[in-house]
Amino acid sequence: MAGLQLENVSKIYKEGDSQVIALNNVSMTVEPGQFVAIIGPSGSGKSTFLSIAGALLQASKGKVIIDGVNIANLSEKQLSQVRLNEIGFILQTSNLIPYLTVLDQLLVVKKMAGAVRAADKAFAKELLMELGLSSKLNKFPNELSGGERQRAAIARAFMNDSKIILADEPTASLDSNRAHEVVKLISKEVKARKKAAIMVTHDERMLEYCDRVYLIEDGVLIPLEDHSLHAVKHKGESNR
Repeated sequence: MAGLQLENVSKIYKEGDSQVIALNNVSMTVEPGQFVAIIGPSGSGKSTFLSIAGALLQASKGKVIIDGVNIANLSEKQLSQVRLNEIGFILQTSNLIPYLTVLDQLLVVKKMAGAVRAADKAFAKELLMELGLSSKLNKFPNELSGGERQRAAIARAFMNDSKIILADEPTASLDSNRAHEVVKLISKEVKARKKAAIMVTHDERMLEYCDRVYLIEDGVLIPLEDHSLHAVKHKGESNR
């Protein structure tokens, strides 16, 4: 099956003679075109979850299946290729390379995966146009606003036509207006390009753009039903 599946995933850390369960028997399926949010307090397991889903950390138990492949069976070299080709990461800060233009931020992704073709350059320009950056192709990161830098980071995450998009607190460094703009754009691209996407966020105002919302507490993943989700969204809207 295309998309992302976690089946009965646990992550257990050893601390001396005791064990800490960071994730406890977590299961989730995200299909192409779905945008899922995970909320929860600090230390609840959000970062561990995203690291395992992004093939950055190995689960202690369970399966992580990306585009039909159980990544537990892959070598470190193969995992590196999965991270490069199958997963697009959007982080709290844009992490743009200071000495590259906006266009080259995207093309460097293709250089890492192989050679840059004319079609790649055309695709990069198409992405940047969709994200409102067509006039910024030759600008450097220090010439962009915070929102523009994060939009460039979104475009970069989609550049390799990855199957999975993982966003880790993508609005953390943005004001409210720019935060809404950025998450709305992520949602739009996920739908248009049929990606399976997960966003970890503390900002409950952003949940209106998501198809499903999960709460993670003490390593346990809890799907929020419509009435629970409505309460969370309403709380976020009242805080705007």
